[in-house]
Amino acid sequence: MELQQLRYVVAVADTGGFTRAAERCHVVQSALSHQIGKLERELGARLFDRTSRRVRPTRAGEAFLPAARATLAAAERARAEVAAATGEVRGRLAIGAIPTVAAVDLPAALREFHDTYPQVRISLATGASEHLVRAVAEGTYDLALLGVPAGFRAEKVHERVLVRDRHLAVVPPDHPLADAGETDLARLAEETFVDFAAGTAARAQSEEAFTAAGLRRRVGFEVSSMDFLADLVRAGLGVALLPSTFAPRLTGLATVRVANGPSREERLVWPRSRPAPAAAAFLHSLGVDAAAADDPAG
Repeated sequence: MELQQLRYVVAVADTGGFTRAAERCHVVQSALSHQIGKLERELGARLFDRTSRRVRPTRAGEAFLPAARATLAAAERARAEVAAATGEVRGRLAIGAIPTVAAVDLPAALREFHDTYPQVRISLATGASEHLVRAVAEGTYDLALLGVPAGFRAEKVHERVLVRDRHLAVVPPDHPLADAGETDLARLAEETFVDFAAGTAARAQSEEAFTAAGLRRRVGFEVSSMDFLADLVRAGLGVALLPSTFAPRLTGLATVRVANGPSREERLVWPRSRPAPAAAAFLHSLGVDAAAADDPAG
């Protein structure tokens, strides 16, 4: 069994086909198919069901893939550790972040990191805070930037609070509240809201504030994209509550202070296990000692 064979198997699983997998691995399809076939004969089981329309893992393939991914990750980590021992930081840096991250100028931080450590392969994906925590705990991401209510529990990870923030009401420029210096939740409860999906940490920040005030509100539009949220508010279909550090970035909209409005914490989280050299270097660039214990006070 060879690492290249494992890479081919993972590529087929990820892309859903031998042709696309070969393109991703920069080999001819016949060579990729031959190596996977050779591995299947060694294992005594087929790893993929092949039809004219699609390729998908068999039960044996599903059982094999997690170990294959872990083996490839371990091999990459070993190379990175050897390089670090000789003074070179390389390997991968996989980051997850909420779309409204504001505590860190992420593009600038990544650009500076890339200039300092050009051998590191950087990837970034956005998502909901609760999903990002699980991905960090499972090792999918090396670290993540969250936006959560103060009571949110990030389990199985180290964490650091970066900033605490209040929300602003975001309304169209012709809305009756647009010129108001301040409003409150009782007035906003009269409005239709645009918000993120129920059950997400982003939604919980607002839900908890209304519940604490003994109020109910109507969410008429659920979105997963900040751009779509802003478009719906601009169209006059609803209002939104967004962190004050982020809301002013949305053009063509008015922001209003909310007297008893929701708040959030932006947190940085990373695994409990010792981070890879690239992750440790990026955490250090953010002023975090990865070896230190949690510091909830930030």
